[in-house]
Amino acid sequence: MAGWFVNRGRSALCFFYPRLSAWACYPILGLLLFGCQSEKFPNATVAQAPHDTRPNVLLVVVDDVGFSDLGFFGGEIPTPTLDSLATSGITFTNFHVAPTCSPTRSMLLSGVDSHQAGLGNMFEELAPNQKGQQGYEGYLHERVAPLPALFQDAGYQTFMSGKWHLGLQDDQAPTQRGFDKAFALLEGGAGHFSDMQSLWQTEVGSRGKAKYRENGSMLDKLPDSFQYSSQFYVDKLIQYLENAANNERGPAPFFAYLAFTAPHWPLQAPPAAIARHKGNYDPGYEVLAKKRLARQIDLGILPPDTPLSQRPPDAASWENLSAEQKALSARRMEIYAAMVDEVDRHLGRLIDYMKANNLLENTIVVFLSDNGAEGHSLDAMFPEAVFPKAREWVLGTFQYDYESLGSAESYVLYGPGWGWAATSAFRGYKAYVTQGGTRVPAFITFPKRLASGEQRSELLSVKDIAPTLLDLAAISQPQGQFRGRPVVPISGESMLPLLQTASAAAKNNKPPRELGYELFGKRSLRQGRWSAVEMYEPQGTGQWQLYDLEQDLAEQQDLANANPDKLAELISLWQEYAAENNIVIPDWNSGY
Repeated sequence: MAGWFVNRGRSALCFFYPRLSAWACYPILGLLLFGCQSEKFPNATVAQAPHDTRPNVLLVVVDDVGFSDLGFFGGEIPTPTLDSLATSGITFTNFHVAPTCSPTRSMLLSGVDSHQAGLGNMFEELAPNQKGQQGYEGYLHERVAPLPALFQDAGYQTFMSGKWHLGLQDDQAPTQRGFDKAFALLEGGAGHFSDMQSLWQTEVGSRGKAKYRENGSMLDKLPDSFQYSSQFYVDKLIQYLENAANNERGPAPFFAYLAFTAPHWPLQAPPAAIARHKGNYDPGYEVLAKKRLARQIDLGILPPDTPLSQRPPDAASWENLSAEQKALSARRMEIYAAMVDEVDRHLGRLIDYMKANNLLENTIVVFLSDNGAEGHSLDAMFPEAVFPKAREWVLGTFQYDYESLGSAESYVLYGPGWGWAATSAFRGYKAYVTQGGTRVPAFITFPKRLASGEQRSELLSVKDIAPTLLDLAAISQPQGQFRGRPVVPISGESMLPLLQTASAAAKNNKPPRELGYELFGKRSLRQGRWSAVEMYEPQGTGQWQLYDLEQDLAEQQDLANANPDKLAELISLWQEYAAENNIVIPDWNSGY
């Protein structure tokens, strides 16, 4: 809104005083707006002059990338762009998000718990007793101050390209949450080619369209230049940046959100990209899990002597698979690796563009995955007892032969074996509240103010990103009000003091951090080294369990009976967290 007044005011001044240059109008406008600015827009500043030195922000999110998938985190998939960015900044080895995508994204763009932000549950998974309840609206709610809107009101140009998953309606669009320009896939996923293949249908043979929006318009078809999701999202963001550099506002700093859909299922990639990984996974997921674990220990990401976690019971031993099963399974992992590879390759084009235009040096880059690896199988994702029509659709509409895998005609996930390999030190994967579902690769880089080449192992949350970026950009947090409405205060903690303090000193001077989680009725409470977890069968026991993560990263040795007082303390803390965030335990779940 502030940007609107600035632009309209500048245009009016220049209309009445045509001899004034475009930028000469801004100082005059600043004087005119100064008196009313603090009252109506307490977080806003007028548009900046060309010498504005405030940092740009590039926020990059990948979808379903596991803890060990990326090169800088011990993976074998080539990710030179991410590796270079990570080594120029600070990597977070104990960074936690929600167990699935939209709750994570709501916290990322608000600094507020997902149950306060409107995504207490994924919209697609709402239980009957959650519908209509506060915090379960299924979109990024007006009770929070969106991070892009805070930057927008501070004079930043704000852009988004990629997956939104924070509201389907017109009044829930990215441009209604603070983005000046946005190209967005509104739903949780889609096919990665230009056919707009929807993620979910119930009519066999249906090629229903996924929902895409650019700014105020829903799209009936994708542009001809849309060849692959990762390619187009980067192209679109570069286009926004180019247009911004040449528009009438001049070189104001930018806040850019690049939200890749890849490598979210269905696993699809260009044939040339898949070919680059042919044969790499023929030895199987057990071999890969051991190699990645050893590499992460060598890099200092995991403690020495960290044991391999147990292979999930729904992942057969590789040696017991038939030759055909091995070939199909390895092919799915090749496609997945190609999707990660393509994310890095296209992100590299954006970074090259920013370097060529002298933008990167003054840009804060934040990177994270939105949840743990997607270890579910197609059977688990579409159980016949729960989703019979959707199961019939996915099995009756797509092709599953070796030659078709990875194309627009296929629809596969890579399954629990490869998901385990991506989280080989932990228990569970996406949708679990154990570390396999919530602990993800992440980093921040801004060499102008932050260190380079460091690792930090403190317990951190996705909610911490918003206050950290606001601190780095010298933008005040909203104090209970934003754009004339009451908002929930940010509950994340700025990482800036931590990032500017020696790691050992930070650990010695802070009490153990507490983080609560709930999704699909699964619950956990982290307090430093301790983790209390309750999950329904077969993922858990249906009872609270207690783990010492310094001794048991994989959460295998339940200490509930040996330490009842500690368990009671953590359960009490979880109950406080639940009361503060209006948590409604679902009376139904799909099993996800």
